Amino acid sequence: MPRTTSMARRTVVALLAAAGFATVAGVAPASAVASSGPTHHAPAAVDGLRSGAVLERNKRVAVEVLTQLFEKGNLAVAERHVRPDFIQHSPTVPDGRAALENQARDLHTRYPRLAYNVKRVLAQGDLVMVHANPVQEPGTRGQAVMDIFRFDRTGRIAEHWDTREDVPATTVNGNDMFGTVSNPRTNEPSGPCRLTPLSEKTVVGYFDTLLVDKNPDAVDYLNPEFYQHNPSVPNGTVDMREHLTTFFQLFPDVVADRKRVIADKDYVALHFRYRLSPESAEQSIMGIFRVERQPNGQLKIIEHWDVIQDVPATSANGNTMF
Repeated sequence: MPRTTSMARRTVVALLAAAGFATVAGVAPASAVASSGPTHHAPAAVDGLRSGAVLERNKRVAVEVLTQLFEKGNLAVAERHVRPDFIQHSPTVPDGRAALENQARDLHTRYPRLAYNVKRVLAQGDLVMVHANPVQEPGTRGQAVMDIFRFDRTGRIAEHWDTREDVPATTVNGNDMFGTVSNPRTNEPSGPCRLTPLSEKTVVGYFDTLLVDKNPDAVDYLNPEFYQHNPSVPNGTVDMREHLTTFFQLFPDVVADRKRVIADKDYVALHFRYRLSPESAEQSIMGIFRVERQPNGQLKIIEHWDVIQDVPATSANGNTMF
């Protein structure tokens, strides 16, 4: 949901570049005392895995709410799909459906030509992630935004988290922050449903090997071609193992606390809390990974998108961003 970005990208990249770690792709420069819990794992245990029909319906609702509210100023969509006691983690917006409606009304008045530009949508359990490029004024680059919605058992939106940052003019890898480079060239999750738990296992294994175990061998989870959409990180894995070794020597107290996992066929999204050192700013990071089956049958991570935002000192809703 639209808001101004912070210094997140520059903070992380400056610190990591100083560590000689500019090529750590994978988990949007991430962290490593890493806590692997508590994680809100789009709870398969609550309703089984939820039926495919329910997941597709939740995806449609999440996109409808974002586009109707912020492109059309249609407040009726919030009354239809959002609980009155809606819990908000976006730090500039208070809790409650009424506050969401006020935000949408104000934005639509100020930016009547705003386009949300949804790029990809993932769903698992009671969670839906929407990756988008909201543009407030035509001709501008807009922002990269990842929104996560939690649905209650009646199918209404009960809770929301997001991260956002401004889209830069250029990237070091030649990829924009939204496109798909790997095959098939689609933004939609692809492959059979049985791929979902395997993709999740691969991405969580990568995160935990890198950030819990601080093991540079995490690079083995990545396809050597590895396509990167973090605008400050190159493609590929050349010299990454050496950079990781140096990084962990220089920053032994780096911390990542994984909060949410959303796996959908060949795509897996993570939301985690990040801090490079006890003195550095805390950040909220959402990342999406695409997994590809290799000729030998092994799954490896082939592509990555992320959004990084500084956590502000105060929040309009009294909740954390996590």
